[in-house]
Amino acid sequence: MSDLDRSVDFYRRVLGLALIDRGEASARLGPGARPSLTLTQIEHPEPAGTRSTGLYHVAWLHPSRAALAETVRRILAARWRIDGASDHSVSEALYLSDPDNLGIEIYSDRPRAEWVRPPSGQGVVMVTEPLDVDELLAQFTGEPSPEIDPATIIGHVHLKVADVQRALAFYRDSLGFEEQLEFGSQAAFVSAGGYHHHIGLNSWESHGGSPAPSRAPGLRRVEFTLAGDAEVRRVAEQAGGESAAGRLLLRDPDSQLLAFSAS
Repeated sequence: MSDLDRSVDFYRRVLGLALIDRGEASARLGPGARPSLTLTQIEHPEPAGTRSTGLYHVAWLHPSRAALAETVRRILAARWRIDGASDHSVSEALYLSDPDNLGIEIYSDRPRAEWVRPPSGQGVVMVTEPLDVDELLAQFTGEPSPEIDPATIIGHVHLKVADVQRALAFYRDSLGFEEQLEFGSQAAFVSAGGYHHHIGLNSWESHGGSPAPSRAPGLRRVEFTLAGDAEVRRVAEQAGGESAAGRLLLRDPDSQLLAFSAS
């Protein structure tokens, strides 16, 4: 973060995350008492290039439409700009940016039984249509709570990559995520357990790009929790890495650091 105080204020007051602990140069926040986001002060920050790879957005999955509507009302009450709103068929989503212009998605899923599957049965159909924001807001009409619903989680992380097919090969073939949807050289979505996506990959702005400078605000690490040490070792063997004490660190083809640990 270029200004830790400013970012902490945004994530608390606007998004509604709880401040769990705070040091001189970092802070941890999350829904309720569950840390989900760590912010770190950057000394002498630099801007990221327009074609840099890295974070596209972090997506906060709400447990219900009413919870999502409450977050939207909190953002509007804070007079923070909402950049867009889309109906993706599998989900309803709104988009905004934090004080460092890092992307955020807030969304809720439609029931899995309503997700449309392609004729092959493999993957999921997602679209981008206008969202009926007024109808969504009607799901919560009271005064929004200062804090986000404690059942909210990080549902997915969407990354800007230099080469979608290269990134897809890594996340699908090396890490073992299931491909859910692909738009050729433009975007791809992968997940575990049949979800619509846990990782999004796109090169809309970043084709042929390179990582942002080390002092640019951005995503430093994505944490995955796996079902036990054996699963961490399996991913390590499949990806050609080495795990230690139930933890594995890897970098993807765009140098994004990924951490895998046992639950």
